[in-house]
Formats: sequence, structure tokens, C-alpha cells
Amino acid sequence: ASTSNGFIPPHGGYQNLMSYQMAEIVYDATVYFCNKYISKFSRTHDQMVQADWSGKQNTAEGIIRENMQKARLNERRKKNE
Repeated sequence: ASTSNGFIPPHGGYQNLMSYQMAEIVYDATVYFCNKYISKFSRTHDQMVQADWSGKQNTAEGIIRENMQKARLNERRKKNE
């Protein structure tokens, strides 16, 4: 994905950001750990996997929301020029 002059790439591309990539690594490691050491029928297994999945999703959704807000601000600026 192409990058803008800022830190966050325009619309999409969040998969290339280090924060999202780190969240994916943590999620994958949690799934591996839980599958290896915690019974798949255990509530602990479900809670740990779900918590890390939520963290990964929250990262992506926050970045998308930020991009949408920036796009709206840019549109308003263009209208006011």
C-alpha cells in the first residue's frame, strides 16, 4: 500500500503497520500456546484466544476509523478552499 506524508497510510493498508503486525504475532502465539498447553474445551482457552483476537481487531478498526476521520477533514478543507 502506498503511504501518505503521515504515519498512517490512506484508506486501508493497516496490515502493513507494525502495530497491526505485532497484534497478529501476539494472536498467533496465543493460539499456538493455548492449543499446545490448554485444553481446547477449557473456558481459559476460549478467553485467551478471544481476548487476543479482540486486540487485533481493535487495532485494525481504530486505524480504519482514524483514516475515515482524516478523509472527512480533508474533504472539509477542500470545500473551504
